[in-house]
Amino acid sequence: MIIERKTTQALAGLAVCLLLAGTVTLAAEGDTVDLNRAGVEELSTLPGVGPVIAGRIVNYREEQGRFGRIEDLLNVRGIGEKKFLQLRDRVSVQEPEEAVSQGSPDQ
Repeated sequence: MIIERKTTQALAGLAVCLLLAGTVTLAAEGDTVDLNRAGVEELSTLPGVGPVIAGRIVNYREEQGRFGRIEDLLNVRGIGEKKFLQLRDRVSVQEPEEAVSQGSPDQ
């Protein structure tokens, strides 16, 4: 019993240290994850998305090109309508950095 408690406390302490060190990041409530920029680690922070589905999202993006809209997630194996409904408010599709950084042609 004492060993279990100490193990649990040690694991909790390790989790806090990892979060504070920045090696594990969790998206804050209201933040969205960009489907065109996120890697497996960041995608895995989404509800119902583990490393396997996160890897499929990245593979889909590499094989098919950029996500044009969030509904394209439905083309990823393992993401059905139910999971998509959980994710739709947590993901986004941002413009490429080149287009954003260039600004208007008048500048």
